[in-house]
Amino acid sequence: MGFGIRFNIIMQKQWFTYIITNHTNTVVYIGVTNNLERRIFEHKKGLIKSSFSKKYRLYKVVWFEEFNTPVEAIAAEKMIKGWKREKKNALIERINPHWSDFLQNVSHS
Repeated sequence: MGFGIRFNIIMQKQWFTYIITNHTNTVVYIGVTNNLERRIFEHKKGLIKSSFSKKYRLYKVVWFEEFNTPVEAIAAEKMIKGWKREKKNALIERINPHWSDFLQNVSHS
């Protein structure tokens, strides 16, 4: 498989920037993945050893955005991580005013 074909396959994937929080919405984590459901399953099951999300029991997906490339998703992640908490809250509340878990059916029991 040539580089051009591999590059096109990589670039056709979906990429996500996401925000997860704990049950009291007091701590947030911003991350990037190419498989949102799998990644959230990993957070909910505590499969990511020694992670921030495991330490603070972050599993509720309260915001996410889809991107065409990892470069775009990482840029969004870095931008949001640089914001003050109030701006992060406003981003979440624009689409999710009750901080509901968008992927609540991804088991965490």
